Amino acid sequence: MALLPNHPEVLKKAQTEIDVAVGTSRLISPDDLPRLGYLQCIINETLRLYPAAPLLMPHESSAHCMVGGYDVLRGTMVLVNAYAIHRDPDVWEHPAEFKPERFEGGDADADGRRLLIPFVMGRRKCPGEALALRTVGMVLGTLVQCFDWDRVDGVEVDMADRGGLTIARAVPLEAMCKPRESMRDVLREP
Repeated sequence: MALLPNHPEVLKKAQTEIDVAVGTSRLISPDDLPRLGYLQCIINETLRLYPAAPLLMPHESSAHCMVGGYDVLRGTMVLVNAYAIHRDPDVWEHPAEFKPERFEGGDADADGRRLLIPFVMGRRKCPGEALALRTVGMVLGTLVQCFDWDRVDGVEVDMADRGGLTIARAVPLEAMCKPRESMRDVLREP
């Protein structure tokens, strides 16, 4: 949500997608999420730039192997830095920029997450990934559908983080919102 006031063109594109796919006579539902590809792109791009946990869960190497040109002996504790992988200029074009479009079309795998590993992958993948993505999709989709968002006094939202085991914002989000005119009747319903 903090990224959208800084990128009003992304917000408008997401609102247009929701208006076309869902309409303005009802709120978004979980059944709508698969039809909201651009909303999923926004979520993927946000998870790429700001994974909840920059260092993934530690793994122990079960066999001697080579990783990135390094010998990893059996029994070695391996930590994966998702934050660094997601911002690697050898993997991502303009890695520091917020560009949800990078996940549209052929730039992603079948799940829309090529080299995107905020929930790990394979057998050790987070079992809550589907629930997390669905919940984030519903919350973000509803906020985008129902409200117009803007920066406070036109000042860009500070995206600095304070570091640590999880990525928390250094400055709490402050943004202006007002109900979208097209959604006022839906928002008035009890």
